[in-house]
Amino acid sequence: MSSSELSFFLDALNPAMERLREAYRERRIPLLRTPERVDDWPRLQAVADRYRASFDDVVVLGTGGSSLGGRALYNMANVGFDDGDRRGPNLHIVTNIDPYSFQALLRSLDMRRTGFIAISKSGGTAETVLQTMTVLPMLERLLGPRRVGRAMTIVTEPKDNPMRRIAERYALPVLDHDEAVGGRYSVLTAVGMLPSLIAGLDARAVRDGAREVLAHSLRTGSPADCAPALGAAVAVGLERYHDIGSSVMLAYSDRLGSLARWYRQLWAESLGKEGKGTTPIYAAGPVDQHSQLQLWLDGPRDKMFTVLGGPIAPCSPPVDCSHIGDDRLDYLNGASLGELLDVSRRATTETLIANDRPVRTIDMAAIDERSMGALMMHYMLETILAADLLCVNPFDQPAVEHGKKLARRLLSARGEHRTVPASREEAAAA
Repeated sequence: MSSSELSFFLDALNPAMERLREAYRERRIPLLRTPERVDDWPRLQAVADRYRASFDDVVVLGTGGSSLGGRALYNMANVGFDDGDRRGPNLHIVTNIDPYSFQALLRSLDMRRTGFIAISKSGGTAETVLQTMTVLPMLERLLGPRRVGRAMTIVTEPKDNPMRRIAERYALPVLDHDEAVGGRYSVLTAVGMLPSLIAGLDARAVRDGAREVLAHSLRTGSPADCAPALGAAVAVGLERYHDIGSSVMLAYSDRLGSLARWYRQLWAESLGKEGKGTTPIYAAGPVDQHSQLQLWLDGPRDKMFTVLGGPIAPCSPPVDCSHIGDDRLDYLNGASLGELLDVSRRATTETLIANDRPVRTIDMAAIDERSMGALMMHYMLETILAADLLCVNPFDQPAVEHGKKLARRLLSARGEHRTVPASREEAAAA
């Protein structure tokens, strides 16, 4: 991408940055004020303290934006193999409705020592409603009607909706989901903060990191000096001038894998409209060096890459290969898994650059709550600014709504012999 091409889109972002500042000042985008919130901490902390004291396991029910952000924060501290150092209950963040895995999870838990949090912004998300209504009768039979409310909390918008009705029927406590913050942008609200507090993470540091990135971006005079603006200009410019239609996030840490999956929804659902947008792709290093690198280097030149990594893990001891008696292992003698991961990341980055693939690197000095909040805010701002360049609304998802309507119609008709949509528009949406 030439400097003149980049300058064109950076110049185009000057009015976009001013609109962002105005939206912040006038509170027109509540997301931008979320990192500053302190009024919700007492309620969130009280719920988290009760869950931490009462349960060995906590299951978060939800899908999409209701679960991916919380999972990204939790996996930063726990990748699921060892709970010896955990600072709270085991957290199980359910992101799908496959009955085999869902029932297997429930069977593995002591339901008397398990708490549940069901999250649906609209209160009508089919997946979350069915997850919730699968669990609640089980809890009622096991605990009795009067104690069910101790085992489940609902997070949904403060208005009449199915999840509110369910909460009334079972006398469940309800936390309000901010009506003006969409699910995929909601990680800094109760949606992401409550699971983080239950897990023993420093949720306030997540917001602090996000606030620092936001403050720097808003006070920056030039888009060229604003990392989210620069990222948006590069992504849109590469697609416009060089047909780069895919964006690969290559995460060199298992602790960052769920962050990449959260980003995938954020970018795809916010920008994929009116024939515009680029396709986000999650990849794990060095695994995908062995499965996709050949394609990346010798296949279509239609991808940009973000290589994401953290510091070398201190828990990785050096390996002694000297006694094996094979000089082919000499280069590994004294190396650690962390060092191999780090040099693999650097080697892949340099190889991609040498083959004229567009690459940016994000090297995290620490993988912790503050840095995760900072990176998440970076990507939310980058997405909003890219949407401005593409002239699309980053906060809606009209095509997804068509699919939801069709699913509701098919479920409603399941007792009948009619299995075709009622309209051509719904068939096209499918």
